[in-house]
Amino acid sequence: MKDKDIHKIIRILQKEARTWDIPAVGLVAERTGDPFRVLISCILSLRTKDRTTEKANDRLFSLVLTPEEIARLPVKKIEKAIFPVGFYRTKAKTIKRLSKTLISKYNSKIPDDLDELLKLKGVGRKTANLVITLGYGKPGICVDTHVNRITNRWGYVKTRNPLETEMALREKLPKKYWIDINNLLVLYGQNLCKPISPLCSRCRLFKYCERVGVGKSR
Repeated sequence: MKDKDIHKIIRILQKEARTWDIPAVGLVAERTGDPFRVLISCILSLRTKDRTTEKANDRLFSLVLTPEEIARLPVKKIEKAIFPVGFYRTKAKTIKRLSKTLISKYNSKIPDDLDELLKLKGVGRKTANLVITLGYGKPGICVDTHVNRITNRWGYVKTRNPLETEMALREKLPKKYWIDINNLLVLYGQNLCKPISPLCSRCRLFKYCERVGVGKSR
């Protein structure tokens, strides 16, 4: 695809996104605007379907809303609240440990700086960027499997992994799209541009896409 086509592509995605359900983490951000709940929701969402994450969010946040409240909650209660998210036992421990760290080192406030967030054990670049963008509304580029796959499939970047994709997008993606790119491509990847056999015949971006690596499609 031509670099200038990104503006047309984003406009199309923004229209399409209105017809699809908001991802679980985005829903938390939209409803609460709370960076802490965005952070916890991000952790719960890893390797977990959105519907499961959404229900786990509701159960956990009906019990606790602050780092102090989570720090006081027994790990077993956290496990029960978030089950059956993927790796729920590990995530329960991570959430409690993170809450204690936030209390002791950050006065219970979630850092709004990427490098500072990455110092927190259990927080990777994907989660840190989502907290920055969805929790604070600051520019950041969250690259998950959808963003990595789709931007390479378009031919917009030519990278080998999410970190390389993030760095490439920071160089060429107009900054006004940074916050929205993850939400748009998660929805697009879940509904049309699937990993295997994407729905190319229904895709309004077909004429812009180089379909790199696409064999079978529908």
